[in-house]
Amino acid sequence: MSKKILHIAGCDKFIPPFIEFMKEYFDFSAHDFLIMEGIASKELKITPNVHHSKRSIPSRLKHYWQAMIKMHQADKVILHGLFDIYLVIILFFMPWLLKKCYWIMWGGDFYFPEKQSWIKKQVIKKMGYLITSMRGDYKYVKQYYRIKGKRIDCFVYPSNLYKEYNIKPKKSSTINIQLGNSADPTNNHFEVLEQLVKCKNEDIKIFTPLSYGNEEYSQSVITKGKELFGEKFISLTEFMTFEKYLEFLSEIDIAVFAHKRQQAMGNIITLLGLGKKIYLRSDITTWDEFKEMGIEIYDVLE
Repeated sequence: MSKKILHIAGCDKFIPPFIEFMKEYFDFSAHDFLIMEGIASKELKITPNVHHSKRSIPSRLKHYWQAMIKMHQADKVILHGLFDIYLVIILFFMPWLLKKCYWIMWGGDFYFPEKQSWIKKQVIKKMGYLITSMRGDYKYVKQYYRIKGKRIDCFVYPSNLYKEYNIKPKKSSTINIQLGNSADPTNNHFEVLEQLVKCKNEDIKIFTPLSYGNEEYSQSVITKGKELFGEKFISLTEFMTFEKYLEFLSEIDIAVFAHKRQQAMGNIITLLGLGKKIYLRSDITTWDEFKEMGIEIYDVLE
């Protein structure tokens, strides 16, 4: 008899492709998904074992009630990120569940421990298994959260895997620069825009994905980008399917990710696979991992 595996996630852009990947390569009947409404909900295909909850109070209450019941019934619990404070509280008061929990570490759910609640720190400390391809991230939580859980080395999401793409040749001679991957202040957009000002008279276009994150911050980035670069600054505020986003990435020449932590791995790996030039900060775990693999990347800080 196969083990029953429960997945709990918000419907981020990684989740629908991950579920389709599981359908294709695994015994899908052994997996159960509790998915909270998110930016990619329209891409989600509902099946008897894929449960989608709206953000209304009744739907959320049902979601957490199901989570409590199903976590007790499951042999393994896969936590796709640890952002949901209500789920964290449930795990805090039911610590016996943590020994069978496998936490897929996203970055934003554990970096900057001074900003994390005491309850969340206790849950991380007692987590049974931690899933990450980044050894540096595991060392980080070991140092700041005193974890005892075992690391599982895995790239997890299809977007983190290199693939051969049949991409059309780039259409224009303009140097296309991608700045960041979301409307999150951790992208440090303003810092990079100021660095790029010296190139404003060159034949460039700056494309900035802002389809998810902080809307107020997004507007401030757009205002600054237009102020500095005019029509050369293009904001991407609508969510794109993976196929459309891949078309967009194929047109990029240079991508700049100025995050101060591991972030945007799906973007980075796909862009590297397409032969694009990538700039990262040299003081983060992502830089170390790529350098150890002999991958050529460039330093934002230089």
